[in-house]
Amino acid sequence: MRNVFARLNKKNSKSRKSANDPKLPLISAMIFALLAGAMLPLSLSPYEWWWFALISPAIFYVLLNNRSTKQAFWIGQSYGFGLWTVGGFWLYTSIHVYGDTPMPLALGMIAFVGLGMGLFNAIQAALYRRFFGHSPLTFAPLWVFAEWTKTWIFTGFPWLFAGYAFTTYQLDNFAPLAGIYAVSFVVIFIAASLIEIARGRLFWALPSLLLVVIAVGLGQVQWTSPKKSTPLTVSLIQGNIPQDLKWLTEYQGETLAIYATLSQKEWGRDLVVWPESSIPLFQADVQPFIDAVAKHAAQSNSAWVTGIPYAELNTYNPATNSYDEFYNAIMAAGKDSHGLYKKQRLVPFGEYVPLSGTLKWVLPSLKNDVSMTSFSAGGSHQKPLNVKGHRLAAAICYEVAYPNLTRNNAQRSDFLVTLSNDAWFTGTDGPWQHLQMVQMRAKENGRWFIRATNTGVTAFINPQGHIERMLKQDVRGVLRGDLPAMQGSTPYMRFGDWPILIISGLLLLLGGWVKRSSSPRRR
Repeated sequence: MRNVFARLNKKNSKSRKSANDPKLPLISAMIFALLAGAMLPLSLSPYEWWWFALISPAIFYVLLNNRSTKQAFWIGQSYGFGLWTVGGFWLYTSIHVYGDTPMPLALGMIAFVGLGMGLFNAIQAALYRRFFGHSPLTFAPLWVFAEWTKTWIFTGFPWLFAGYAFTTYQLDNFAPLAGIYAVSFVVIFIAASLIEIARGRLFWALPSLLLVVIAVGLGQVQWTSPKKSTPLTVSLIQGNIPQDLKWLTEYQGETLAIYATLSQKEWGRDLVVWPESSIPLFQADVQPFIDAVAKHAAQSNSAWVTGIPYAELNTYNPATNSYDEFYNAIMAAGKDSHGLYKKQRLVPFGEYVPLSGTLKWVLPSLKNDVSMTSFSAGGSHQKPLNVKGHRLAAAICYEVAYPNLTRNNAQRSDFLVTLSNDAWFTGTDGPWQHLQMVQMRAKENGRWFIRATNTGVTAFINPQGHIERMLKQDVRGVLRGDLPAMQGSTPYMRFGDWPILIISGLLLLLGGWVKRSSSPRRR
């Protein structure tokens, strides 16, 4: 392996001196990087033009050749800015339309998010040029670490990963083996290798082809299997409550009536699921309604799972007439069913607003909307919901974007369930990008994913990450399905992200060592 690195580094050193490999002026390179970054979201849902997931990083890879560390930083910043302002523009709807923020200020906030998230690519590019030779074997591992850090720095915003472009497109077969980061590694490695092949370095065709062959082979492996039991009959209720009405006091009764009415013909099925915050009141404020629905479900031999804001009653503060601790939660009730799950990861702007006290002058709706105040975070290692002898591992809304969190919750589960309210982002790409992440989580863990949402996309996703059935967006309706419980574990469930992180780390250590040992020594 060291000889491979050394040989490639030597060739790349020669190419840097070649007149046939000129550099663009920095400003031109930054513009091309901006456009390349803006391409990557087109590879994701709802477009799914997967080839852009190869073209976009390939252009980025080319633009970094022969660059200084400082130049690489600004090229990376431009790439990341293009990626996030286009791919994350769905935030504009929640900030401007539902946050009552003036358009210029809302656009400025989107640009600020783009600049902040662009730093990940900027630092990635700077480290790449400073410490490593120009090679797919170091470019791909650094990309993986850039994506991985997005899951935990500043609470995390794990979005727009390159690997999601290949959900259901063969390369996702690496997901149950080593997770989304392994898929991204393969995608980026192939993208960079295509550039090397175009430069006449045909050596890179072999490992790229080998990875594709391995992916096809992994697709034949069944990591998990259905239990020998009767499939669970499930009904998902999509109430389609507009976001501007959902939390209004005068509309709360109507919301409860809509869900109760839609569920009338579903009692008698094994499980009836309502989406996130379908009950727009704390449990203490609506206990008679909860008791009545739970009793009706039990009498019909049904389980009932619903999203609800859950307040810890012992934290009630008379001075403020509010609870000091309250959670975005999922509860299970009905026949032989129980459990409460409290959301663990609170994602900025989608679930809560950082510095909300300071930003209330920017987002006036914060003053009146409980869904836009800061929820408390639930503890780790919560038990699955118990539903008629089955264990449902839960995730709420954007929490499902965190691969390792979903993996931890999925341990010893029969099904995965996620409840969401994407009404904040109606008419944007956000709900579709979100759904694609759920598909990847199903593939990683080898479980059926039950997804109930307020306005869409409500769906049943099989253990291969394929959508079996779904409801249209922005309609009021019911989705029914018969789902087998799954058993067994994927390698990703057992080992998590460590294998791909360790492999990436070793490649970077070796690549950095080879570059230092092959660099001319100063006397």
